[in-house]
Amino acid sequence: MKRQLAEARGRQAEDAAALFLEAQGFEIVARRVKVKVGEIDLVARTPGLVVFAEVKFRRTEADLDLAIDERRLARVAAAVEAVAHDYAAGGEDIRIDVILLAPGAEPRHIVNAWMP
Repeated sequence: MKRQLAEARGRQAEDAAALFLEAQGFEIVARRVKVKVGEIDLVARTPGLVVFAEVKFRRTEADLDLAIDERRLARVAAAVEAVAHDYAAGGEDIRIDVILLAPGAEPRHIVNAWMP
């Protein structure tokens, strides 16, 4: 039951993050892209750029400060490396962003969160 609630909350957070990116002019081209090394929550595109977004939801705004770390980002980066050619085949720039969400808080958008 707990796992199902977490899954539902995660999907709601991804929906909210997708709306946030769409409001900034992005088109969502994929959701929950799974590969052996990890998962990418959202893939969004705008002319010349493909963004691979990790979405994190926490119950309080204060908890957002600890929602993402280098280990989690490294897994996302490994997943991006495995599929980037599928989404950026036209020479687009790519980047990994993080979108942090909590009830009653403005979304926190960390642009270019992973820079190896």
